[in-house]
Amino acid sequence: MTGTDVARLTRNRNTPKRATLLELLFDLVYVAAFALLALRLAGSVTWHGVGGTVVLLMAVWWTWSITARVTDFYDPQKRPIEVVIATTMLGTALMTIAIPSAFTQHAAVFAGAYVGIHVVRGGVMVSTLHHARRRVARFQFWFGMSGILWIVGIFVGSPARAVLWTSALAVDFLSAAIRYPTPGLGRVPTEQYGRTSEHLAERYQQVVILALGDLTLIAALTFSRLGFDLARVVALVASFAMMLLLWQLYAYAGGVVSVLVSRRNPSTGPRLAPYTHFLMVAGVVAVAAGSRLVITRPTGHTPVGWVCVLFGGPALFLIGRTIFEYAFAGRLSRARVGWLIVLIVAAPSTTFLPPVFVTVLASVGMAGVAATDHLSTLGKLPRWLDPPASQQ
Repeated sequence: MTGTDVARLTRNRNTPKRATLLELLFDLVYVAAFALLALRLAGSVTWHGVGGTVVLLMAVWWTWSITARVTDFYDPQKRPIEVVIATTMLGTALMTIAIPSAFTQHAAVFAGAYVGIHVVRGGVMVSTLHHARRRVARFQFWFGMSGILWIVGIFVGSPARAVLWTSALAVDFLSAAIRYPTPGLGRVPTEQYGRTSEHLAERYQQVVILALGDLTLIAALTFSRLGFDLARVVALVASFAMMLLLWQLYAYAGGVVSVLVSRRNPSTGPRLAPYTHFLMVAGVVAVAAGSRLVITRPTGHTPVGWVCVLFGGPALFLIGRTIFEYAFAGRLSRARVGWLIVLIVAAPSTTFLPPVFVTVLASVGMAGVAATDHLSTLGKLPRWLDPPASQQ
C-alpha cells in the first residue's frame, strides 16, 4: 500500500464527524454486555463478586474505548477499518456470552476473545498500513504483554486467574495513560491524540446513553416478572428518576466541554476520556444492579452490600463526572463535592431502612446535585459554592 493509500484511511477535514451506522451497530453489542454485568453484580454483592465484575467491566470497556479511538483516528467508512469494527463486534459478543461464568468454565472464551480482538486489529492495521507500522507496533507491544497474562490466566485456578487478569488490565490501562512507551520506538506523539475530537465526544455520549438505557431495561424486565405492588412501583419510579438525573448530570455541559477544551488542548480529551467515562459507566452498571435488587425485594432489611451499590453507583458516576469537568474545563464544582460527601456520609445510616427507602434517598441526593447544577447556570448559587473565579 502506498503512502497515498494510507493517507486515504486517515480521517481528514472532509470525513463526517458523526458516527457511522456500523459504529452505532457496534455500540449495540455493549447493551447486552452492560446488562449482563449489572445482573452479575446483582447476583453477588460481595467483595469477591464486585471485584470480579469490575475486572470484566474493565475488559469490556477497554475493547470499546480502543475501537472508538481507532475509528476516531482512521476513517470508519473505509473497508479495513470496517473489518476491525466487525471483528471487534464478534469478539465482544463472545466476551458478553461468557460474562456469567468468565472466571470458571468459560474463562478461555472470555480471555481468548479479548486477546483475539487486539491481535486481529493489530494484524489488519499492520497489513494495511505499511507506513504506520511504528504507530501500530507500540500498541501491539503492550497488548502482547497483557495478552500473555490473559492466556496464562486460563490455565490456573480462579484466585490466581483473577490476579493475572487484573494485572493484565493494569498493563492496558497504565500503558495507555503514559502513551505506550516502547523500546526503540518511544511514546505515541501527543499530537496524534488531537484528531477529530468532535467525533470522539459523540461516541462517548452515545455509550453513556446506551448504559443508561440498560438501567431502564433491567428495571422494567425485573418489574414485569414480579407484578405490581406499591413498594415495587415506588422502586421502579425511583429507578427511572435516577436514570434521568444521571443523564442530566452528564448532559450538563458534558459533550460540549470535551469538544471545546479539546480544541484548546488537543491531547487532553482523548487521553483522559476513557478513564473518566469508565467511572461513569461503572456507576450506571452499579445503579442498574441496585435497581434489580430493590425491585425484586423492596421491603425488609437492607444488607450493607446493597447500600454500597445503591449509594456507590451514583457516587461513582458523580466522581467521574466531576473529574471530567475539572480535567476538561478547569472547573471544580464545590457544590458537587459537597453532595458527594453527603452521599458518602449518609449511606451507613440507611442500613436500618427498607431497600425502597434507600433507593429513594439516593435519588433525592442526585436530585440535589441536578438542582445545584441548574442554580449554578442561573447564577443563583452562593458564591462560596461556585467554582473559583480563576477556573471559570
